[in-house]
Amino acid sequence: MGKTLYEKVFEAHTVRKLPSGQYQLLMGLHLIHEVTSPQAFSMLEERGLSVLYPNRTFATVDHIVPTASQLRPFQDDLAEGMLVALERNVAKHAIRYFSLDKDEQGIVHVIGPENGLTQPGMTICCGDSHTSTHGAFGAIAFGIGTSQVRDVLATQTMSMSKLKVRRIEVNGKLGAGVFAKDVALFIINQLGVNGGVGYAYEFAGEVFDRFTMEERMTVCNMAIEGGARSGYVNPDATTYAYLKGRRYSPTGEAWERAVAYWESTRSDADASYDDVVRYDGAEIEPMVTWGITPGQSTPVLGKIPLEAQFEESERESVREAYAYMSFEPGQAMSGTKIDVAFIGSCTNGRMSDFEAVLDLIRGRGFKVAAHVKALVVPGSQKLRKEMIALGYDKIFTEAGFEFREAGCSMCLAMNPDKLKGREVCASSSNRNFKGRQGSPAGRTLLMSPVMVAAAAISGHVADARQVFGLAN
Repeated sequence: MGKTLYEKVFEAHTVRKLPSGQYQLLMGLHLIHEVTSPQAFSMLEERGLSVLYPNRTFATVDHIVPTASQLRPFQDDLAEGMLVALERNVAKHAIRYFSLDKDEQGIVHVIGPENGLTQPGMTICCGDSHTSTHGAFGAIAFGIGTSQVRDVLATQTMSMSKLKVRRIEVNGKLGAGVFAKDVALFIINQLGVNGGVGYAYEFAGEVFDRFTMEERMTVCNMAIEGGARSGYVNPDATTYAYLKGRRYSPTGEAWERAVAYWESTRSDADASYDDVVRYDGAEIEPMVTWGITPGQSTPVLGKIPLEAQFEESERESVREAYAYMSFEPGQAMSGTKIDVAFIGSCTNGRMSDFEAVLDLIRGRGFKVAAHVKALVVPGSQKLRKEMIALGYDKIFTEAGFEFREAGCSMCLAMNPDKLKGREVCASSSNRNFKGRQGSPAGRTLLMSPVMVAAAAISGHVADARQVFGLAN
């Protein structure tokens, strides 16, 4: 019987089985940022410990970075303090730091792949839920808590249980106006926000085979929103082409050896899975969330489902969502007025996300609706410079979008980019929880970047296929 990629990588990195039944696992790559690392470093100091393998840890700053201006010191004293603490800790422990000063900074899950740090067959961890993003490369990647950040800094290992593996196949072809974000939201809608608990998701099938690396990253990023601890795609020629020539990618003979190893980690044709589900890509439509979890979604031309359509265990959350969002069951989502539009985040803040929008608005006279505040936030300083060199910033600005500095921005309420009052935001980010975007009463509608652009231009939730004249 063959093995899955998950089994191969897990076994290759197992140090030993612990008396608790968990496994001590070597972490090949550890990514840190300013939010979850200060306490971990403090715990090391309290015990008189140092970082065991500083060359396996890489740092950046992203959550708290302002995107209107990145001049130091930051106006927010707490944010400035967190950045100072990170700078002090990386200097003390000789950790490679992708800093603002050197134009290397970016969202941790953007700069890892961008620099070739993320590679197939790795175990990757970070004190951030959306570390599952890196699984797009055929890595086993997952978020960890602050005490585990401490453990990895001190020992380069951590203890964890072995997961089950669910293979999720999406075959056929996606229709016009349907993107990777729609695939992710559709899967979560079908399997539920708790459907992946105890699982790693292996994404496969014809749609994923055709996806670019950035599209694969979008879906793996959202695996955690479906309850899975990690999500991955088997590495292939698309993976290797993306990695070749990047800063930390192997070169020369080391590259050939690396590719041979990466190929060996692919799931075997006769691998056994704990569960297999299959979907037809042609049945997926542009999606939009209506509630307070990423699973509470509907096709853009659909209606908010009735309470009776849900399992009994879900109905309390459904009623809570109706009340919080001020939506009525049976209400159409199309036409819902928005106040803010946000394109960015570790889910959809990469070049292809912005180019998908630019391809549709360039030279066509589209303008953001007068009452809408629309933000375009690149996922890294490197990407931002590339976009400016291509003139993309001017195209967005002329259409009425604000072109910002790199950062997490409006994905979460840890920097100045926040909703106010009961504002409704069309967002390409990954979570629509209560208060996620800064206002305790703010409302978030998750969708693809192209759908966000359609909403920004229309002033309300709209089918991007109709707004931009897309047809199969």
